[in-house]
Amino acid sequence: MKKLAVISSHPIQYYAPWFRYLSSETNETNIDLKVFYLWDFGITEKVDAGFEQAIKWDIPLLEGYAYEFVANTSKNPGTSHFWGLQNPTLRQQVKAFAPAAVLMMNYNYASLYQFIWRWPKPSAPLLFRGDSHRLFPRRGAKELLRRQWISAIYRQFSGLLYVGKANGRYFTDHGVSPSQLFFSPHSVDNQRFHAQSDAASAQAVAWKADLGIPPNHQVVLFAGKFSEKKRPVDLLNAFVAAQLSNVSLLFVGTGPLAAKLKAIAAPHDHIYFAPFQNQTLMPRTYAAGDIFVLPSYGSAETWGLAINEAMCLGKPIIASDHVGCAEDLVRDDYNGIVFPAGNVVALTEALKKAFANPKRLKDWGNNSKEIIQKYSYAQMTDGLQQALAALIADEKVVSHPHLESPLTLNL
Repeated sequence: MKKLAVISSHPIQYYAPWFRYLSSETNETNIDLKVFYLWDFGITEKVDAGFEQAIKWDIPLLEGYAYEFVANTSKNPGTSHFWGLQNPTLRQQVKAFAPAAVLMMNYNYASLYQFIWRWPKPSAPLLFRGDSHRLFPRRGAKELLRRQWISAIYRQFSGLLYVGKANGRYFTDHGVSPSQLFFSPHSVDNQRFHAQSDAASAQAVAWKADLGIPPNHQVVLFAGKFSEKKRPVDLLNAFVAAQLSNVSLLFVGTGPLAAKLKAIAAPHDHIYFAPFQNQTLMPRTYAAGDIFVLPSYGSAETWGLAINEAMCLGKPIIASDHVGCAEDLVRDDYNGIVFPAGNVVALTEALKKAFANPKRLKDWGNNSKEIIQKYSYAQMTDGLQQALAALIADEKVVSHPHLESPLTLNL
């Protein structure tokens, strides 16, 4: 058994099921896992700045794997600022576990920088798993200094797990050697969504009726935070411009743009709003849509795991080209459309095309289900195990099945 310590900012609904998967005897991962959490968001009710309301996830986040909480002494704890994670006993607690390797899921916080610089790397190498990309280019002297700093940080890690093509290029852009990269795709709990698919579809019919959506209407779905980076206003304007017959637009969630969205939508028919839905209701949420749209703009949409979830429910996808997963999960005219971020005219045309052919739209949904099978916790774990084998046993044979060329990472 390889003892692996994982350091994560807080319990996250996407990662907790993976930790259970890694710890399950039935999966034979040969990993003795312990997760070290630096904050308790998600299991205690706290305000989420993006949703602008208190949230406590309603699925188990701490079951089925070993974990410890590390005391956070920050006066303003959280992940929205550098000083939000201050955990002076982190190194001692991880050291007591005596891991063969340490996997870090974050680094840009006070306590994590201290850990990186002070950790005895020869005794247990550091791994990093991130999802940043440069789909939204930044330039200038400040950006050059930022790149140099990030490159210096990445040199502290013996191996890096990349989640997709854009993220892989991001690492190589910062000087990471392809031999240090291991493909560990971003995934969600596919099994949970697949298992609930039939029930969710039946629940969605009743829910849409409660919302007032006509029973003969197809639905364009947006689910997430009503924030600038998500660009829900772009989608609303595109929907109005498209003038689709027998199609409704459903916004699910809340956030800073909620009042603005509702004001713009007020003069128009067939635009509906539903409040924030917790995790147990997300299968029903995706089942309510006939296509899922994520029109994000900028660098902050590092992946877009809502797309994974929607694809598990067999939904076609429209995504902007600033969404981190678009290059991996959305194939034009196969399971959806990728459009230029911020281009409302292009988004309008994408909506028109999607609903022009009902059979094709259904085929796109089926193709989404096929694509997402390769983005599961099993594939996610394969990359981690390759990294552990290479670093701990000094096995240097590394493959990159996700990339057209392991040496260029699709540059």
